Amino acid sequence: MELGMIGLGRMGGNMARRLLRGGHTVVGFDPDAGARKALADAGGGVADSLPALVAALPAPRAVWLMLPAGRITDDTVDALAGLLAPGDVIIDGGNSHYQDTLRHAQALAGQRIDYVDCGTSGGVWGLAEGYSLMIGGDAAVVARLRPLFATLAPAADAGWGHVGPVGSGHFVKMVHNGIEYGLMQAYAEGFSILQHKREFALDLHQVAQIWRQGSVVRSWLLDLTAEALGKNPTLDGIAPWVADSGEGRWTVAEAIDLDVPAPVIALSLMARLRSRDSASFADRLLAAMRNEFGGHAIKPE
Repeated sequence: MELGMIGLGRMGGNMARRLLRGGHTVVGFDPDAGARKALADAGGGVADSLPALVAALPAPRAVWLMLPAGRITDDTVDALAGLLAPGDVIIDGGNSHYQDTLRHAQALAGQRIDYVDCGTSGGVWGLAEGYSLMIGGDAAVVARLRPLFATLAPAADAGWGHVGPVGSGHFVKMVHNGIEYGLMQAYAEGFSILQHKREFALDLHQVAQIWRQGSVVRSWLLDLTAEALGKNPTLDGIAPWVADSGEGRWTVAEAIDLDVPAPVIALSLMARLRSRDSASFADRLLAAMRNEFGGHAIKPE
């Protein structure tokens, strides 16, 4: 197939390369000239603007977005709406909120431009291992795009699927990331307990390697944990500050809206927020309260 890829960062650039290796033709656009050059060096075509990218594609066009959720995706979809024609399709492979996806699809429907949302997981390993793809959209449109999904996935018939109507792909990916928060937090807490048992002098990398084989807690996240501990057993030079890109928050909000209890995901999100408060007012107040009611000592800074 022939595809336009907008956003050639860590995910988009590698996805374009995997498609090229699979025999597809890819024309990419990114405002960063270095990202465009990297794709050109890999054998892809490049465009220096959205109009140039659209002009380089034969009809019916397929344009894949790998952009941050929010304003930049909104602006790009709006710009493409003025450039694409009936029968063309936009595939949003970023982590957009599913409600934004529904809004985009509705806005484009009047122009008969199709919208497909593709929750994408795989990170920097996707180029070699393939990407997990959770796809929402019209069944006929998804079927037409099947060669792209089959190439990007770990196997032509595994690791990807059409999960439902437009919006459902991003909804499933949102919950996927919420689960990821909980899994990561459980591993982090478990290894922290091991690390604090000083008298056993446990080798955490060894423990992780043992658990990787046959254990009920084995997983790809554990594989990556083992790699990280092998490179830096004491995690020196890594600040205890954990970012979140939004999907965990959206998952918790959706759970509340649906009256579905999700305490593990919610608490894992709170733990990430807590990691960023190096001078917690709440903790200071807790210490002050203990001093007030029980005369417990306050530790000076």
